[in-house]
Amino acid sequence: MTGNEFRFFLSCDINLPVTFRVDRLEGHLPLPVKSPNSESNVPTEDRTGELYVECALYIDGAQFGLPTRTRLESSGPYCWNELITLTTKYRDLTAQSQLTFTVWDVSHGDGLVGGATILLFNRKKQLKTGKQKLRLWPGKEADGAFPTSTPGKVPRHERGELERLEKLVNKYERGQIPRVDWLDRLTFKTMEKIKERESLKNGSSHLYLVVDFCSFEHRVVFQESGANFLMPSPIASTNDIVIVWDPEVGKINPSEHKQLKLARSLTRGVIDRDLKPSSNERKSIQRILKYPPTRTLSGDERQLLWKFRFSLMSEKRALTKFLRCVEWSDVQEAKQALELMGKWEMIDVSDALELLSPVFESEEVRAYAVSVLERADDEELECYLLQLVQALRFERSDKSRLSHFLVQRALRNIELASFLRWYVAVELYDPAYAKRFYCTYEILEENMMKMAAGVNGEEDGFKLWQSLVRQTELTAQLCSITRDVRNVRGNTQKKIEKLRQLLSGLLSELTYFDEPIRSPLAPGVLITGIVPSESSIFKSALHPLRLTFRTANGGTCKIIFKKGDDIRQDQLVVQMVSLMDRLLKLENLDLHLTPYMVLATGQDEGMLEFIPSRSLAQILSEHRSIISYLQKFHPDDHGPFGITATCLETFIKSCAGYSVITYILGIGDRHLDNLLLRDDGRLFHVDFGFILGRDPKPFPPPMKLCKEMVEAMGGAESQYYTRFKSYCCEAYNILRKSSNLILNLFYLMAGSNIPDIASDPEKGILKLQEKFRLDLDDEASIHFFQDLINESVSALFPQMVETIHRWAQYWR
Repeated sequence: MTGNEFRFFLSCDINLPVTFRVDRLEGHLPLPVKSPNSESNVPTEDRTGELYVECALYIDGAQFGLPTRTRLESSGPYCWNELITLTTKYRDLTAQSQLTFTVWDVSHGDGLVGGATILLFNRKKQLKTGKQKLRLWPGKEADGAFPTSTPGKVPRHERGELERLEKLVNKYERGQIPRVDWLDRLTFKTMEKIKERESLKNGSSHLYLVVDFCSFEHRVVFQESGANFLMPSPIASTNDIVIVWDPEVGKINPSEHKQLKLARSLTRGVIDRDLKPSSNERKSIQRILKYPPTRTLSGDERQLLWKFRFSLMSEKRALTKFLRCVEWSDVQEAKQALELMGKWEMIDVSDALELLSPVFESEEVRAYAVSVLERADDEELECYLLQLVQALRFERSDKSRLSHFLVQRALRNIELASFLRWYVAVELYDPAYAKRFYCTYEILEENMMKMAAGVNGEEDGFKLWQSLVRQTELTAQLCSITRDVRNVRGNTQKKIEKLRQLLSGLLSELTYFDEPIRSPLAPGVLITGIVPSESSIFKSALHPLRLTFRTANGGTCKIIFKKGDDIRQDQLVVQMVSLMDRLLKLENLDLHLTPYMVLATGQDEGMLEFIPSRSLAQILSEHRSIISYLQKFHPDDHGPFGITATCLETFIKSCAGYSVITYILGIGDRHLDNLLLRDDGRLFHVDFGFILGRDPKPFPPPMKLCKEMVEAMGGAESQYYTRFKSYCCEAYNILRKSSNLILNLFYLMAGSNIPDIASDPEKGILKLQEKFRLDLDDEASIHFFQDLINESVSALFPQMVETIHRWAQYWR
């Protein structure tokens, strides 16, 4: 796009629901003024409370639809970071559409903290995007009238340097200001100082709510549907930008289209059959075949692949690229392409996933992809099951070939059946696709109920289905327990006592089940009841339950049950860790990762496998260093640093594995509380609220490696640290070989409601693609990754360069 072009979308053409993110509250909550009879009328500086935000859409001054509420935040800083999706679509908005935000506190008095209102379109009739900082009107509920009495915008006469800078930062984050790394770092550092100075000067009398509006590839200009674009617009007498609509933008050039049709005519098929690419053409084709699945082919590249389609039929990697070249609206061309597809060299399962993406609409192509997936064994299929369920969104019908394939494979394996049922059940909350997912759920239920008992004494279909239904009944009871426990006033110990009292008394049927239930996390394990004395509650705002279950074979298993938190993003990340662990082991590299089980059982509930471990924060607090902690479990006077060589090797390998994986997936918000260490030396990460490059802290280092981890290896000059870097580079190159598989799996998640993907799927997947550095060969990628490690580690030690010290601040 040149500097003279202004590309835009029309609001009436956007058939997407209005989406925004309620981010955080800035400022201090003042205490209510005391009564005259109290000892003092002066309030203290701030207070804590249990806050939620109520959001409502108003169109032309009238409320449109029902208001939406965020979850409760019970302690400062108040950071909801919650994605809100309204039922209203952008095409239904008018120029006077407003969003109202009212903050309520359920723990004090009448509960009203304040409100603010914001127009969705600016004075140029462009949709507002990016972060918006709204000043709350204390003690007033947000007013949706037009004009409003509670505008969130700071009045022009009160705006200072801080407001000007925040406006520029918003433009910078939307890509409207070019990025210059060295200058950006200096600028942000200066801005922090200005922010502190302004805050001290003005005090903290105002409360601000930060919301993040959805961004689009181009600006969105308001236009009512059905308007006549050809009406001459009045000539402006001012210097304002005049927006002119070009009806030919994005349309096909008729002369180019005609040339393409001639080049692809059926009569050319006879000539093309014997064509062989020249040396240069072969190089170009090989370059195209190495493109990631996210890259769009140019017209010349599409034409080149079509021209030599017959000679490429023995190259299985070329099929997905060839199918992208086909003009599917041309019946004859589509027919020829499908004939060639049937004769093509059979593609790999990882490439078949690409054919299930929204790019490919042809039912024949999607059916071909399913036929390739039939070759995968159950273990491999389970690795992709989450994404295959999401791919049902892109099918042409509710009872698709993919849907029937998933059900048929589930009938042969109870673990697949259990996970398929849960993955589908969670998607029933999505109103746009609820009917489709319910259809798959019904097909699974009907077919399983018809199954006869096996000859080896296996249960019949009815009993198998009932064993899965009881999983849902169990989670419903655990939700009820969580609510009861939260309502108990007092500290965590009192809540634990209430939990054990409930399990031993009113809900004693959970202590010993009437019939064993298949564990939702591991359906191959039968659980027979909860052990009250070994069950507890974690000390956090949501009070997750830690439950110990008896198993049918006489053992126990521990799970964490969370209510009030969307763990679908954690589920995706841990699935990727598990997949990457499998890919590394296939190349004989075991990095002792800990891919614990995670299962979302609803939009805001789920189960996690409990792994006995301690956080690095706790270890450093009690033992001063990681080595001292490991010496307690694996002492060896003759070993390195006084621990066994096996234990140190396990620690180094796990550090390397998670350093590479967290870099590739862009895991953010790393701190010593979400890095855990097991007694055998295996380190692992938990809590994946920020992925694909998002991070709540400024200047995140590229590698999530803390100083204490490097010191446990003997420092940046030791042989063990060198071995760590070697494992990192080896793992990075192995995972780069499977970049297409990982990118395809994330592409299939594009339609999901996972926060960090749903906000901007295309941008997120491109960020992931960048991390693989597919432009480099293996040797160059090793140098790149070593430099990356060195840069990150240099920031952790004071003798290194000052300019990257802010990375060290990240871990404080």
